[in-house]
Amino acid sequence: MSKFVKIVEVGPRDGLQNEKQPLTIGQRCNLILDLMKTGLRSIEVGSCVSAKWVPQMAHSDELYAMLPQNTDISFSLLTPNIKGFEAAKAVNCQEVAVFTAASESFTHKNINCSIAESFDKFADIFQAAKSSNIRVRGYVSCMVDCPYEGAIDPRQVAQVVKKLYEMGCYEVSLGDTIGTATPDRVKKVWQACLAELDASVLAGHFHNTYGMAIANIYESLQHGIRVFDSSIAGLGGCPYAKGASGNVSTEDLYYLLSHMGFETGLNLEALMQASQNISQVLQRDNPSHYANAYWQTRCA
Repeated sequence: MSKFVKIVEVGPRDGLQNEKQPLTIGQRCNLILDLMKTGLRSIEVGSCVSAKWVPQMAHSDELYAMLPQNTDISFSLLTPNIKGFEAAKAVNCQEVAVFTAASESFTHKNINCSIAESFDKFADIFQAAKSSNIRVRGYVSCMVDCPYEGAIDPRQVAQVVKKLYEMGCYEVSLGDTIGTATPDRVKKVWQACLAELDASVLAGHFHNTYGMAIANIYESLQHGIRVFDSSIAGLGGCPYAKGASGNVSTEDLYYLLSHMGFETGLNLEALMQASQNISQVLQRDNPSHYANAYWQTRCA
């Protein structure tokens, strides 16, 4: 089994879109430039959605165009519809992401359609992406619980994931959207998904509402999952899940993986500097346990 774990940094998109304080396009660009110094090879830049609904993500296509293009880093944009895809394509984006959920209620609340209808909306994106040789990543929310329906059947999760893969996603990230998952329940989801797909096309996206994100990632590693989404300084939350805290911090994920002998390709000092910089810009405390311990040790 591979000892390399790919970290997909989602702070500039999934993190910032749920922070109360919108950043300027320049501040967002500086965050990504900081992240580029860390050794990360996958960074989610923003979301091509209406600024009316998600003001924090305004001008994400312009932000993408500001970034260095001669790099081996994979920059991606979230594109919920064909209009968003065309905006991403116009700035030469080589990877886009689509999202749905394993919960009908959450899908209606989040993107105003059923799960089946969300697949219909994606059809044009997959067709256009294939013809333009653009990679598509998928997100599935509510892998364990829905804030409206409660527990979600792992078999339902597996079928949604399988459908996205069959439509053309090279990788599907499963999200513990409200952070209520525990390792025993995560195990059941992976078992259901692995009965349909290989671990190499699956990723984990864990929120830390109840402090279980790292435990859930540890469980995921036992099932061969080698891709995880994380957010620098634990940025983010979920506007459709009251009380849900941010994504697992990239710093805490790094600590777990590096001390378990996994390779990440990350530079610790650059990672901690990026973490400190964005926390200062947002004037917020960093919820990362590792980041706090790191700076306390350095200042002692």
